[in-house]
Amino acid sequence: MRRAACATIVLVILAVALGACGHSAPQAITVYSGRSEALVGPLIERFESETGIDVQVRYGDTAELAALLLEEGANTPADVYFAQDAGALGAVAASGMLEQLPAALLERVADRFRSPAGEWVGTSGRARVVVYDAAALAPADLPQTIDGFTQPAWRGRIGWAPTNGSFQAFVTAYRLLNGDEAAREWLRGIVANEPRRYESNAPIVQAVADGEVDVGFVNHYYLLQAQREQGLPLVANHFLRGDDAGALINVAGAGILTASEAPDQARRFVEFLLGDESQRYFASETFEYPLVAGIDGPGGVPPLASLQQPDIDLSDLSDLQGTLRILQEEGVLP
Repeated sequence: MRRAACATIVLVILAVALGACGHSAPQAITVYSGRSEALVGPLIERFESETGIDVQVRYGDTAELAALLLEEGANTPADVYFAQDAGALGAVAASGMLEQLPAALLERVADRFRSPAGEWVGTSGRARVVVYDAAALAPADLPQTIDGFTQPAWRGRIGWAPTNGSFQAFVTAYRLLNGDEAAREWLRGIVANEPRRYESNAPIVQAVADGEVDVGFVNHYYLLQAQREQGLPLVANHFLRGDDAGALINVAGAGILTASEAPDQARRFVEFLLGDESQRYFASETFEYPLVAGIDGPGGVPPLASLQQPDIDLSDLSDLQGTLRILQEEGVLP
C-alpha cells in the first residue's frame, strides 16, 4: 500500500509539472532597438498589454547596436533587432545572424521594402526630400535631381546634417548608383556651395522656416512633425525624380536573431509591427509611410504607391564604413 501511495504521489507531481509546462506564461523577449523610446515606446507597451509578453528593450544608435550584435555573435541576448535603417539590418543579415522570416509575414510588404533572402522586413518607410521655403521658391525653381544643388546658384542657401544616419544612408545610395568618385564629386560640389551644417533634420526644417536657408536635405516626416507642432504653412517638401539617389526611400525594419531562445514570441512581435494597428500608429504618430497595403499614409505627402525610388537593394546600404571614410576624406566629417 505504501509503495502504491508513493507511486500515486509521483504521478500527481508529474501531471502537475506537465500541466504547468503546457500552460506556461509567455516568455520575455529582448529587443535591440535603434528606434528611440520616444517614437516606439508606446507601441511596445501596447504589444506587452495585448500579448502578455514582457519586452526588455535596449535602446541605442542603430549602427552601434549592429556592431554590438556582430561582436556578441551567437551569445547575444537579443531576440529581435529593430533597426532605424535597412543598411544596418543588411550588415547583421550578412553575418548569418538573422533567421529567415515566414513567407506569410514577408508578403505583407512589397519586395522593395524587405530582404531578398527574407531575413528582415521593413516596418515603416521614410522618403528623402528637399524641404524648401515656399514663400521664396516655387516647385519649378527646384532641381529634379540632387546633383542640381551643386550649381553655384545654391551657394549659401543649403542646410544639411552630415552626421545624421539618414544623410549617410543617402550618400551610400548615391555611391551604389553612381560610384564612389561621383559621390566625392557631389560632396565637393555641395561643400563649394558653403552649406550650413546642422546636427539633425529637425533644426534644418526650422532653419528653412526662419529664413536661414532656402532648402535642406531631410526625411519627409520632419516637416510633418513640425507642422503638427507649429504650423509652418510656408515650408514644403520637394520630392526628387524617382531614379535619383535623392529620392531614396529607406525603411525601419526588424529581424529575428538566429540565437533567439524565444523565436515564437519574437515572431509575434514582428507580426505586431506589421499589423494594422501598428501601421496606423506609424502614419499618425511618427508620420512615416506604412508599408502594408490598405493602410493610409500620413496626410500632406504623396501616397507611397505613387513614389518611385532608385533601383537598389536596401540591404546593400550596409557599407557605412565606406561612406564615413569618404565623408572624412572630403572634409565633411572630422
